[in-house]
Amino acid sequence: MRLYLIFFLLTLFACKTQNENSEVKKWEQQASNITIIRDHFGVPHIYGKTDADAVFGLLYAQCEDDFKRVERNYIWATGHLAEIEGEKALYSDLRANLFMTEQEAKNKYEQCPEWLKKLCVAFADGINYYLHTHPDVQPALITHFEPWMPMYFSEGSIGGDIESISANRIEAFYKEDRGLALTEFEDGLVHPDPDEEPQGSNGIAISGNLTESGNAMLLINPHTSFYFRGEVHVVSEEGLNAYGAVTWGQFFVYQGFNEKTGWMHTSTYTDVIDEFKETVIKRNGELTYVYGDDERPVLSEKVTLHYLEGETMKSKEFLFYRTHHGPITHMIDDKWVATAMMWDPPKALEQSFIRTKLNNLEEFNTMMEMHTNSSNNTVFADASGNIAYYHGNFIPKRDERFDYSKPVDGSNPETDWQGLHSVAEAITVINPPNGWIQNCNSTPFTSAGPYSPVKSDYPRYMSIDRENFRGIHAIQLLSEKKNFNLDNLITLAYDSKIPAFELLTPGIIDAYDKVSSKNPDLEEPIEMLRSWDFRTSTSSVAMTIAHFYGLALLAEIEFPDNLNDIDKFKYFITKTPASDRLDILNKVIQKLNDDFGSWKTPWGEVNRFQRLSGDIDLKYDDNQPYIPIGMASGKWGALASFGARTYEGTKRIYGSSGNSFVAVVEFGEKVKAKSMLAGGQSGDPQSPHFYDQAQRYADVKFKDVLFYKEDLLKNIETQYHPGEMKSNPNN
Repeated sequence: MRLYLIFFLLTLFACKTQNENSEVKKWEQQASNITIIRDHFGVPHIYGKTDADAVFGLLYAQCEDDFKRVERNYIWATGHLAEIEGEKALYSDLRANLFMTEQEAKNKYEQCPEWLKKLCVAFADGINYYLHTHPDVQPALITHFEPWMPMYFSEGSIGGDIESISANRIEAFYKEDRGLALTEFEDGLVHPDPDEEPQGSNGIAISGNLTESGNAMLLINPHTSFYFRGEVHVVSEEGLNAYGAVTWGQFFVYQGFNEKTGWMHTSTYTDVIDEFKETVIKRNGELTYVYGDDERPVLSEKVTLHYLEGETMKSKEFLFYRTHHGPITHMIDDKWVATAMMWDPPKALEQSFIRTKLNNLEEFNTMMEMHTNSSNNTVFADASGNIAYYHGNFIPKRDERFDYSKPVDGSNPETDWQGLHSVAEAITVINPPNGWIQNCNSTPFTSAGPYSPVKSDYPRYMSIDRENFRGIHAIQLLSEKKNFNLDNLITLAYDSKIPAFELLTPGIIDAYDKVSSKNPDLEEPIEMLRSWDFRTSTSSVAMTIAHFYGLALLAEIEFPDNLNDIDKFKYFITKTPASDRLDILNKVIQKLNDDFGSWKTPWGEVNRFQRLSGDIDLKYDDNQPYIPIGMASGKWGALASFGARTYEGTKRIYGSSGNSFVAVVEFGEKVKAKSMLAGGQSGDPQSPHFYDQAQRYADVKFKDVLFYKEDLLKNIETQYHPGEMKSNPNN
């Protein structure tokens, strides 16, 4: 018996080794079909025979640049964050499982068309081959990636819609005292702190009527966390040739262009998530919920989640619930609330990849009919001269008798979604006569100036009519400009005017001029503001004063509900007594003196770019080297957003979000483009590409995009197959 057991174990080990060797041989064979060429800025240009080859090489290259962020995104998305971050992340993990368990993700993968399965396999193989060839890399958790994992990460934005659902509300419902009513919350969604840097993006499309060349142009300007996406170029012999920004770990270019079309996503105001208050009844130990004249069973499922406590891995079991509306996420009064959103991972992955291979507006419209790009608007341009704007994409039809901005009665079948709006029914702009389209997370009803969509033509749930300072800024500039080329489109995108303070500053000066007893400490700051041209720069002291004044008033003034920043500023200068306005200014001047030694501190000494490590959670240090930045917050209307704040131990403010990957693109017989990436391509502090774009970022010195191979071959830094030692062909 003992000899049999030994023989069985040896056979098992041999089979395992044989399978591993077979897998490695498969990876090596596929790697031979792939060439990675890195240009002088470290941008990977991946060439594969098939789309699957290109995906394999793309993920391998991403791991070379920042494996930590690739892995982190999947740890979070698949619901395993608590296993490295502890119990505090447990309800983020539960949120992931509420919408899709691991088994459901595997089932979704099996439902994918064969071509998409091949890409999912190539995704996993590319990462696993990287780990095989880099044994010194120690994953935080995931030692082997699987083809079903992209099901969690399909729609483009990391987090996407699911991140707007509050993990705190989920915790309040599913912890031991699950029956706790959340009467203090209006709903179960995450609402952004009005004092935080707005997360969003700018997209601008210019028709050939306004360009020097007669070709259409596109500004791609996402505002994200720095180092959130890498810059890539991915090419196959099956028609793939896409350049742009890829969120770490995804196998498609999220915001970018090919030779014929370009696409830029901005966060949408379209209502894509709704909440349904369910009437739940317990009968004979079974849970049902009322739906019309019937009762339906509440679906339940157990899931065991793990979390790290000290050096020990612990587990906790949850029983979670779903109705046909979606998972139960929280309570309001005595009602369980189900949250409904777009959740079709295979189709979303299809749409995300197909988008990168299209040739014209007609094909793009057909792709948009897949309706799974739920969290985004899209600004578009193509080589045929078309420009377009799509406000949202996944838009459920609803009965307008009900107010879906609040939870609706799930027991009434008439509140159910009634299919989806077609692209033709949605808010769209196609080739407007003014020749430009803009969206800066602002209202679609000013997206094309006088040729914008009319609000009354659409259901109210399609968009909030909310303008912001960036939208105002873009409209002002676009209305005055003609003869665009790549360089002056960059100039427009980085225009230094700060519209918020054009509105706010006169109200401060007027208050000072009207008071009879003037504070002598404010005389010089007031005169500086009086002579200010409302432009930001590293040398501007007025910008320093204005920035901290704006933050102070938003923190100190109690505003009526639902005012955007524009209306808050208008309210402040019309409703706030002069003495209060000056009191805030006096506090700001004193704080600047205390923090910086003098209120006369130029903006560039306060507002800084710094990258000290490749850590995901970055630290900042006032005593370490930095680069002065003249840009400002998008909150104030800066199109080139630089979201900066203080951190633990700092008085100065450091940028961590805003302009990250930025590109300007011109379409024609050949595509031309320039790009910028915050910091650099690599997350490794030892890499020459960790910080090589930082000064260029501050100086707004874009690099040429090497889209065509003949241009790339003149600017090669390294060329290799995945798994090989990188070589410099010029040596």
